[in-house]
Amino acid sequence: MNRVIIACADAKDRGRAAVDWATREASLRGLPLEVVSGSPPGDLSAAAMLVLGLSTAEDDTAGPAQLALVAASACPVVLVPDDLTALAVPVRRPSHVTLGVNARHPVEQAVDFAFDAARVRNVRLHAVHAWELPSCAAELSFAVPEEDRATWEDHEVQLLADTLRPWRVKYPGVPVLEDVLLLSPTEALAHHAEGAALVVVGRGTVMAPDALQSLLREAGCPVAIVP
Repeated sequence: MNRVIIACADAKDRGRAAVDWATREASLRGLPLEVVSGSPPGDLSAAAMLVLGLSTAEDDTAGPAQLALVAASACPVVLVPDDLTALAVPVRRPSHVTLGVNARHPVEQAVDFAFDAARVRNVRLHAVHAWELPSCAAELSFAVPEEDRATWEDHEVQLLADTLRPWRVKYPGVPVLEDVLLLSPTEALAHHAEGAALVVVGRGTVMAPDALQSLLREAGCPVAIVP
């Protein structure tokens, strides 16, 4: 079955931004594009991805219908900030695709989607793994010794390298930068989303609506949520 990119348009500017982005993505991937008005069709079995607009306004919140689609969709859902055109008059071409990955419980489809997105754009993949100190650190009555922290961090670095190894083999032409950060997942992604062509996360790591909108504002680029 021929795969298709589906973009939802409405009377709002965010619909226009989503359609513009989906048009470029379809061209990159050599896939047909279907633009629908309002809600997407009920049958998405042929969809390679679903592209939706999302407001980034401070006083706006993600719509329940959009969040329901993210939660239930069998294909990746790409959220495009409504002000993408205004945000993305880049001084330079985006240099990477950012992947948020939990190296302990990776969403394999998200990792593959991110590698493929970097491949079609001919850019680097920046894989970001957020971690936290082990519970035993909270029991210490003094600061965590630097040697212990370095040991724990080395372990996280190895976990990320092991997680990405199969995709490095599958996509040998994609350069990869691996990053391990002692931050929350939201903070880690926001920290390295600037200048990205796309941010990719697994659906299991989807943030709360306000955090997701904050990430869209910080990144100024679409966010792909992969089941």
